[in-house]
Amino acid sequence: MRTCAKCNKRSSDETPICPKCGADLNRDSVTAHALTNYQNNPRVRDIRLIVPDHACPVCLDAEGTYSKADTPSLPLEGCSCANGCEAHYEPMLNLIYP
Repeated sequence: MRTCAKCNKRSSDETPICPKCGADLNRDSVTAHALTNYQNNPRVRDIRLIVPDHACPVCLDAEGTYSKADTPSLPLEGCSCANGCEAHYEPMLNLIYP
């Protein structure tokens, strides 16, 4: 499931445009915003893709740590999870305390 970052409407992974406010979910979903924020944060070294144990083979295969530039966008292409792509991002920090 995708969540629109502008109006919080949840939509299926295949929905490219928010049915409530018309936002482009490839750019304005909660996960897209999270990825952009992590990529722009100098304290984030890498980005880890976390998936649940019951995820589909596509998600399980993609699980791991990526450089900021190589992190795949969510939902993962080819995901067949029953409830939509359940993968999420986790930042790997350079420095934990300032």
